Amino acid sequence: MHQTAADNRRNCSLSSQQGVAAAAVPPAILPLNSSELSRQQLPRYDVSSLNSAVANLLERGFAPRFLLEATVSRPQLKKGHLWMTLVDEQASISAVVWASQLQRLSVQPADGDGVVVVGKLNFWASRANLCVQILDLRPSLSSVLRRFEQVREKLAPEGLFDVERKRPLPATPARIALLTSVPSSALADMLRTARERWPATGILLVPIPVQGNAETQICRALMRVSARALDLGVEVIVLARGGGSREDLAVFDGEELARTIRSTAVPVVCGIGHEDDTTVADLVADYRAATPTAALVALLPDREQVLAGLGLQRRHLSQSVRLRLQAARQSIGGVLERLERLHPRILLRDRQRDLGQAQRLLRALSPQHVLERGFCVMRDCEGGLVRSVAAMNLGQQLKLSLADGEAETTVQRLHPTSPAYSEGGSPLP
Repeated sequence: MHQTAADNRRNCSLSSQQGVAAAAVPPAILPLNSSELSRQQLPRYDVSSLNSAVANLLERGFAPRFLLEATVSRPQLKKGHLWMTLVDEQASISAVVWASQLQRLSVQPADGDGVVVVGKLNFWASRANLCVQILDLRPSLSSVLRRFEQVREKLAPEGLFDVERKRPLPATPARIALLTSVPSSALADMLRTARERWPATGILLVPIPVQGNAETQICRALMRVSARALDLGVEVIVLARGGGSREDLAVFDGEELARTIRSTAVPVVCGIGHEDDTTVADLVADYRAATPTAALVALLPDREQVLAGLGLQRRHLSQSVRLRLQAARQSIGGVLERLERLHPRILLRDRQRDLGQAQRLLRALSPQHVLERGFCVMRDCEGGLVRSVAAMNLGQQLKLSLADGEAETTVQRLHPTSPAYSEGGSPLP
């Protein structure tokens, strides 16, 4: 557990085996002559023993490890070790990263960077020199946000964040290149989501570091996948990292990474951190997902919804086919009826019926039929039809045509029904 400054001061005031506590008496109240000094029994040191006593106090009374928030000042390499001064607004202290630890650092600090240091105190008794030995070092939140703003302000005028430059995502990608850390809980969630939503999509897993000084490695992985996207059948790239502090996401704020994302041959989806976390990579990506899992949700259709939609389409299609078949049957029935009516046998029968009707009509209207009903046709000697009594004369020879033959007769008397004619056949005056 960490101790407060008050605790440390209290520990330093406690008496040690060497009697260091007695040295805390203000010099103004110490007796000045040697006899009185001896009677007070004050502890006596040489320089080495004093420094050793201080070292013992620090070793016993201070936390073996602690967190220190500071700003880096004048970092420089000396014989493979990185020396610097850690400062705040009121104080400073020397610090060092030993060469054996330097290669393990995720971040190489620069002058003016805000950092959070995991360290311990080193005290060299020979020189009474106090220094912070840095075991790990990470950028502070203020430093991370300052870098984010600097990169964003630099890239925004170039149009890298413009909506018009963002590429559309494939509706149902055949294969996705997934760049993330392996193993990780975020990866497990993404793979489970992919299986549940759309197992037909292939996943090409590309392990990458997602924290610390890894921007170059991430860029190389992106460029490799982009160069072989066509051969690998990759239609979209997902760059993902699970949740963490904003400082842990600083690797995704790099300018080089932003330009690499924009230059890829296929669209890039970023699912980095949580919904509230925004990095430069999120801004430049073709699609920004709130979480790694949300990136797969945005890319892959929901299998259950697709199945439900297909079922609805199948019902609509069945109904449409049924209606079309019904209409076709009706149309074919009408054609068959027309063909049946136009069949030679039917046409001949209809023509025979029409001819029979015409024959009956002609027979009904023929003179012979009239004669058969008891009428006769009268003609004069010249063969002209006699249509009226007025056209007859007494003693005139007439020829009568009957249904079964002809006869000749002489007009002996006329009986006109109209008074305009006389018996002689001449009209009355």
